[in-house]
Amino acid sequence: MSKTVQLANRQLEEAIFKAVAALQEKGALPAGTLQPFRIEVPASRENGDFSANVAMTNGRLFKMAPRQAATLIAEALSLSGTYFSKVEVAGPGFMNFFLTDRYYADILLEIRQAGTAYGRSDFGAGKRVLVEFVSANPTGPMHMGNARGGALGDCLAAVLDYAGYQVEREFYINDAGNQIDKFALSLDVRYLQHFKGEEAVPLPEDSYHGEDIRVLAEDFIRETGDKYLTASEQERRNALVAYALPKNIQAMHAAMEKYRIHYDTWFKESTLHESGAVTEIIEKLKEKGLTYEQDGAVWYKNKEVQTKRLTAQGKSAEDIEKLDLKDDVLVRQNGNPTYFAADIAYHYNKLVVRGFDKAIDIWGADHHGHVARMQGALEALGVGEGRLDVVLMQLVRMTRNGEVVRMSKRTGKAITLVDLLEEIPIDATRFLFNMREAGSQMDFDLDLAVEQSSQNPVYYCQYAHARICSILKKLAEEGKTPEVATKEDLQRLTAPEERELIRHLSCLEEEIVLAAKTYDPARMTRYTTTLATLFHKFYNACRVNSEDEALTRARLYLCLCVKETLKNVLTMLKITVPEHM
Repeated sequence: MSKTVQLANRQLEEAIFKAVAALQEKGALPAGTLQPFRIEVPASRENGDFSANVAMTNGRLFKMAPRQAATLIAEALSLSGTYFSKVEVAGPGFMNFFLTDRYYADILLEIRQAGTAYGRSDFGAGKRVLVEFVSANPTGPMHMGNARGGALGDCLAAVLDYAGYQVEREFYINDAGNQIDKFALSLDVRYLQHFKGEEAVPLPEDSYHGEDIRVLAEDFIRETGDKYLTASEQERRNALVAYALPKNIQAMHAAMEKYRIHYDTWFKESTLHESGAVTEIIEKLKEKGLTYEQDGAVWYKNKEVQTKRLTAQGKSAEDIEKLDLKDDVLVRQNGNPTYFAADIAYHYNKLVVRGFDKAIDIWGADHHGHVARMQGALEALGVGEGRLDVVLMQLVRMTRNGEVVRMSKRTGKAITLVDLLEEIPIDATRFLFNMREAGSQMDFDLDLAVEQSSQNPVYYCQYAHARICSILKKLAEEGKTPEVATKEDLQRLTAPEERELIRHLSCLEEEIVLAAKTYDPARMTRYTTTLATLFHKFYNACRVNSEDEALTRARLYLCLCVKETLKNVLTMLKITVPEHM
């Protein structure tokens, strides 16, 4: 919460403690230590601006009805020198406090003083956090899940940064294992088909059938001709992958940059194999007695590890049995490590080798079964409980005119991330994908995304900013600027619409911290949309350029604070902030 809000909370807490101590000293209340109580904002402002439940949580200490105790405390309370003008006792014993005009003025002064830093906090205490997201398979085009994951992961990283964490973004490139073998096979078949015909070299059912594979093979042929036609199968496949994989990875780089996502690290899975990190992690699991050999393969004792974890969490044996836990293969019969083994090594690298305090992964909801076993494996290795968190993201449906859309208008094929970014403005894409929390399935309305009206949430927020810029410019031409407003001027902002708008402005830091705690950047799009709505409500109810010069200065100052707050949040989300629309 903002410094002004924090100060108001401290003032109330201190005033309550002093009042209780004075009553205890006089014998009006029994001696003893106060139990913790809450100071919070009531659901309805008719019940005050702040509320305390001290009398209700200390009924046993006070040995009287909470309302009676609350009345005693209220009568003994001194609000002199605080942001509060009065206190009322309500209901079973709530103490409701009402703010002075000075509080609202100080909120606005704080916003202007903080400038672009308004909303930032030290909540995260500089802890190092690695956010890994998208991490698409490099064997083909990125899809809609990657589009949502990109917007979600990048905005979550931004929220964590504003909340005081030291954040890095990472893309994990799966350039090893079965998918690369399948990639090589698919390219090889398309290569041979070019020279021998499709009937002579049929494409296996379980290979990649996308047109992108054919295009890569044809490009390779244009550069090398039939040079590899007589080479060994392995040599030809190695050459094809060495040519095609960097092109796909570069296309991913380009798409992410266009999407305004800049990764600190592009981490290749192959480096884990080449460095021996995967072999080392398997040996560590063996040393801890967490593996066994069966049918020529090395297995990880997932069932044993998960049973211990769940038992420690209070799960019954019957509930655990229903989960039908199974062990996992770490090394196949052919001696090749599985993806699971590499994944353990990768997360061990994040948290132990590179020393991040926390790793946050954005995964598709279809990976939910992988979460517990990955966390369990890390804990079994002594990494520490709770250092890996996974945000599971539901699917996206594209709609147009209320109908589900699966094909791109431009290509006539399945919509890819690149197709989406060419059809829909980046601002709308990033904003709309963060309108709902990750765990909810969402429909992405293609018509709404390009609509330039108040129905489009991002346009609505940008318009509020542009409208304020227009107001400020017009009145500046008349010699009226917000910079000359005094604290006394700002205390004239007493209209309900003004107060409601200022209260919402004061919540920014708290909203960012909550978004960081819950891994939910959708809180920020909701905050911004509400801010735009409250501004328009204020603008329609309160004439900015009034006949009262002091009030005009104050309202201009309020407009400026809204403008700068909108800019801070939209900039955090990497959404443009136009001054004209």
